[in-house]
Amino acid sequence: MNPPENQKDPSSPLAQRFRGFLPVIIDVETGGFNAQTDALLEIAAVTIRIDEDGLLHRHETFAFHIEPFEGANIEKAALDFTGIDLDSPDRMAEPELMALTDMMQAVRRAVKENGCTRAVIVGHNAHFDLNFLNAAVERCDIKRNPFHPFSVFDTATLSGLAFGQTVLAKACRCAGLEFSNSAAHSAAYDAEKTADLFCFIVNKWKEFGGWPIAAACEEDEEAE
Repeated sequence: MNPPENQKDPSSPLAQRFRGFLPVIIDVETGGFNAQTDALLEIAAVTIRIDEDGLLHRHETFAFHIEPFEGANIEKAALDFTGIDLDSPDRMAEPELMALTDMMQAVRRAVKENGCTRAVIVGHNAHFDLNFLNAAVERCDIKRNPFHPFSVFDTATLSGLAFGQTVLAKACRCAGLEFSNSAAHSAAYDAEKTADLFCFIVNKWKEFGGWPIAAACEEDEEAE
């Protein structure tokens, strides 16, 4: 008999660490700020792994260039900011449905391999990425979305706590992580740097004695 869906896999430290959620770092590059009207142009997903010492590390990256959906708005200022050339022959863009299907298959596989029940988005100002992902999921009528529909882990908030910085580049530098301004604003690069930052903050919390949680907290959770 299979265990209940909400029961954590005791063999998976990553499932235990985040209450059955698998953190997956997401970054999008877009044609503007409005998730309903503006194009989704790039998306990247980065998975994490946990080692024998309970420390998090960046794992696999899945990145896609995406064709603007029919009728999508694209602001010139957004293209100037990201440096995306929609006419580049090297762009190799895919339709939204194809790209999201491939990405979500990879995420569902990672969720299963880690004994988790669901993925949760990690992002820098994460609700921006979540809103664009949810809008694309609705446009494409995707039924098997592995991500929690509204919960996120936001590294802008975590960085404000840890470093007093909320800008990704500045937070990375405070953490001793290399950050290239010329490479930034690529979904894959920003997602990987956000993943490194998230892992650094979570690992530092463990180093400071914040994990594993106190026995009283564990008992309270078991009573729920």
